Amino acid sequence: MRIYIKDKPLRIKQPEKVSDLSQFDQIVEEDDLLINEKKFQGRLLIRNAHHGTIKSILFILHNKKLKNLESVTVETENYDETVDYIKSKFKILKAAGGVVVDKDRVLMIHRLGKWDLPKGKIEKGESMSEGAKREVQEECNVKVKVKDKLCTTWHTYTKGDKSILKKTAWYMMECLDDSKMEPQVEEDIDEVRWMNEKELNVAMYNTYKSITHVYQKYKKLKKTQRV
Repeated sequence: MRIYIKDKPLRIKQPEKVSDLSQFDQIVEEDDLLINEKKFQGRLLIRNAHHGTIKSILFILHNKKLKNLESVTVETENYDETVDYIKSKFKILKAAGGVVVDKDRVLMIHRLGKWDLPKGKIEKGESMSEGAKREVQEECNVKVKVKDKLCTTWHTYTKGDKSILKKTAWYMMECLDDSKMEPQVEEDIDEVRWMNEKELNVAMYNTYKSITHVYQKYKKLKKTQRV
């Protein structure tokens, strides 16, 4: 599981999934860990994590400025229990969105100063794919066909005094009609734009890490389809 907290990735992994320790800048192996935020730099691995460790990690990621942190990986024997514990600390919301493709172009939206992919919350009674299609069509005023699921992302945010964990399902989509394409301004979208690979690579410098993750998944899929 990978959760983006204030745009910093927190990865939860079983020990057998952490084989190459050379990829980490720091490794912490304390049993009872009240983590010092000064250790949160570069690519950090925390081993033998328990609930107290997780609680400290979540607090630091949510409340401290960590300019030099690239990622946190938590290694735990009790993977499912750890994931359930993290989820218990948040209200979980479900959302869905799409990577809309036309030949080699991808549909991007510009919202609140950053490039993004169209997405939104699932409504009562909707399936994830139905919600993804509706949100994309509403936010961009295009008609699309939903294809295969690409991936799922998790990210957190705060709304009032509530901590939200949003689960977003991402689908590949084909554009059927963009003749009336325009941004849904009431959702703070000020631009909808088709981008080629070069433009997308530039846009990734001004987007969220979770969106970069989705884009990398799309590139990987595109590469395998060409083989």
